[in-house]
Amino acid sequence: MKHFVLFCLFACIMTACGSPGSQDKKSGKKDVLHIIHAGSLTVPVHEIASAFTEENPGVRILTEAWGSKAGARRVIDLNTPADVFLSADYMVIENMLIPDHASWYLPFAANEMAIVYTAASRYAEQITQDNWFDILLRPRVSSGRSDPDHDPCGVRTVFTCKLAEILYNKEGLAKQLLDKAAENLRPKETDLIALLESSHLDYIYLYRSVARQHGLLYLELPSELSLGDPSLNPWYKQVQIETLGSTPGERIIEYGQAMVYGLTIPKKTTNQQLAETFVAFVMEEANGQRILNALGQPPLAPAPTSYYKMLPERLKQYGLPVDGS
Repeated sequence: MKHFVLFCLFACIMTACGSPGSQDKKSGKKDVLHIIHAGSLTVPVHEIASAFTEENPGVRILTEAWGSKAGARRVIDLNTPADVFLSADYMVIENMLIPDHASWYLPFAANEMAIVYTAASRYAEQITQDNWFDILLRPRVSSGRSDPDHDPCGVRTVFTCKLAEILYNKEGLAKQLLDKAAENLRPKETDLIALLESSHLDYIYLYRSVARQHGLLYLELPSELSLGDPSLNPWYKQVQIETLGSTPGERIIEYGQAMVYGLTIPKKTTNQQLAETFVAFVMEEANGQRILNALGQPPLAPAPTSYYKMLPERLKQYGLPVDGS
């Protein structure tokens, strides 16, 4: 279920005509920026949007929160406005939007997987890095995860469980963990939070940043399972999953790798200049990157992108070329 958040600050002083934040003096109409973003970015996008509109009072920002894959399908939908798309996985942009619906991506933040719970969760006082999988498999313990076909967190949950089977040398562990959590499968990871907080679930597979933002308890996983260490990409790549692609019936193979969030400006944007201004705000150390860091998401700027040459000129300072891009 989508969450629709409206950020609107009343205009104060009209800026120069045509510049970001300008408005018609007679009508008072504001520039509108449509943002589609991952559910795990709801709090950061809220705070970044509020800070942006403070500096650009002639702007109104409309946002939609989805699982990143579902969000990408919203971008593909011709009837859905989209000026900026922020994904929990840059590969969603690579696999689903480039080249038909976007021309590039910029990495902008990292994250880690965690086992998230509350003080009321069964065995909350006993869970550790050594026994978490045993506790989640106990008969009275309930767990939940998000759908890999809609949400990168769901994909990463599968990777974490498959890597745990390898790390702990326990044949069949991944299937046991995933089957049990599939009893509470939701379109995106943030849909599980209310179930956890109301004690309908004991544990959920979730990003560490989201747990921190919601004041939830969480177990930090070993680096081999958290998908938070780029130096371990060869280890992460051992596991894979087949998921839905961008068109009906299409299936793609995804491989384990460290978490990297990505953003882009869809080709269908109706306000390219304002979209670029917002992206620059997200990537600036004193603005978006500062907010992300404060909310538990390590910022990544500048960061390598295979589409460096395709970046708008004003945004190239936030990317690094790779492989001759």
